Amino acid sequence: MGGSAPQVLAIDLGTSGMKAALVAADGTVTGWAERAVPLRVLPGGGAEQDPLAWWDALGQVVADLGRAHPEQMRAVTTVCASTQGEGTIAVGADGEPLTACISWLDMRGAPHLRRQFGGFPAYQGMSVRRIVRWLRLTGGMPSVTGKDPAAHMLLVRDEMPAVYERTASFLNVLDWINLKLTGRTVATVDSILTSWVTDNRRPGDIRYAPALVADCGIDRDKLPPIVACTEVIGTLAPAAAAHLGLPRSVQVVAGAIDNTAAAIGAGTTGDNEPHLYLGTSSWIAAHVPGKKTDVVAGIASVPCAIPNRYLMTALQATAGANLTWLRDKIVEYDDPLLSAGHLTRDEGSIFDAFDKIIPTVPPGANGVLYTPWLYGERAPVDDPHLRAAFLNISLDTNRSDLLRAVFEGVALNTRWLARAVDRFLGAPVTSMAITGGGALSDSWCQIFADVLGIEIRRDSQPLAVNARGAGWIGAVGTGMLSFADIPNLMRSDQIFEPTAAHRATYDEIFGTYQDLHKRLAPVYRRLHRR
Repeated sequence: MGGSAPQVLAIDLGTSGMKAALVAADGTVTGWAERAVPLRVLPGGGAEQDPLAWWDALGQVVADLGRAHPEQMRAVTTVCASTQGEGTIAVGADGEPLTACISWLDMRGAPHLRRQFGGFPAYQGMSVRRIVRWLRLTGGMPSVTGKDPAAHMLLVRDEMPAVYERTASFLNVLDWINLKLTGRTVATVDSILTSWVTDNRRPGDIRYAPALVADCGIDRDKLPPIVACTEVIGTLAPAAAAHLGLPRSVQVVAGAIDNTAAAIGAGTTGDNEPHLYLGTSSWIAAHVPGKKTDVVAGIASVPCAIPNRYLMTALQATAGANLTWLRDKIVEYDDPLLSAGHLTRDEGSIFDAFDKIIPTVPPGANGVLYTPWLYGERAPVDDPHLRAAFLNISLDTNRSDLLRAVFEGVALNTRWLARAVDRFLGAPVTSMAITGGGALSDSWCQIFADVLGIEIRRDSQPLAVNARGAGWIGAVGTGMLSFADIPNLMRSDQIFEPTAAHRATYDEIFGTYQDLHKRLAPVYRRLHRR
């Protein structure tokens, strides 16, 4: 191993692509490599990715790390993954995928969900009796949008019956990566959550609930065994070891889905300590001691990586996706924003370009408002029909106004969500860690501080949060440290304080923003009936 401390090969598989890093127990991140993986958007609300493309990309990024950091790669003792959640892959008895991954953005299963779980009386097409049982046992319920495995599995059962018959297991994204790494079929306590078939009332004993399994419409033997996020599930399978260029003796820790890993990677392992993650989607999350659900706002505390704790998670459908849309669909072919490249901190990045433009526009974007609901919303309302919109555009409006309005719109939506989070936690949040790719923008961090009216503490390496979280989960699983050690290892690079002079402006805009939702939601419902 030379002079390097033991390293965890931390896998970070998001919607935008495959990333990997080398993480030491003290949180030091050495090396970073990534490959884009395409998302296929299909007619009728479909969205898919190719699992085999993930695996190919993983081999490429690990090879990149090995070339750049050979000493640290030789010190790898553990592999642990963080992945996007709520995707579904039908896997055959040979471990090979029978379908593409049905993404967390995919809504095609919604009608199948209503048929399976309908009944009188009903709420949003779902039996109230079933909803009460889900809330009591799991803390949540299937999204009526169809964007989780409960609906995805029914889509396969009803529209691909031949595939369903051949399916040995339905696996989430993390589960499939772990199967490829070890040859073992398992689900973690957080990856299985949105199949909505588990009894989560005792955080140390997450298990299948027979009544929910019997009612879900999926054969019990197609659901994988459940393990803790910190469990060592095996060593590298021969094919995986060869693919990654690592010894077969390297241990594999089960890992976690992205919001669970980010809560660890953000250093927010204490009770009621929230972080705001800004990626393709966004969320506010905090570890809490008890199981609780806010049905109206769509917020729940769910199983997580820390023993005897839950993770309060409030998910918003699109955050950074609004910036990607702006870059890819609005700017012209010769625009400097396109040549700025991907959402990274590299010289000439898109955030550097944005940060030059946004400060030239006053708070309030010269009267332009933006609603960031490109693909519906999850919380504080669960509504698949909502869509994004610019409002109050005039002949004087320019692109810079539109850009600031997009940044402010995501922050206003987060303020809407934060009010529900305050109620859930029982006290107003006064300081919040911010992490994820969107935190690279100084301007956006300041807008969040001003709109939310709280202190924003930026992760010193926000792009590494999921990989660092996976690294720390792997280190805990193999005994290199404890979760209690993590807060003292975390570093912030800047604290953004709210600007008092902007408070009145954003208070007024926020009132208008809430009113827009009330007025526009019925319009979007009518438009989507066509």
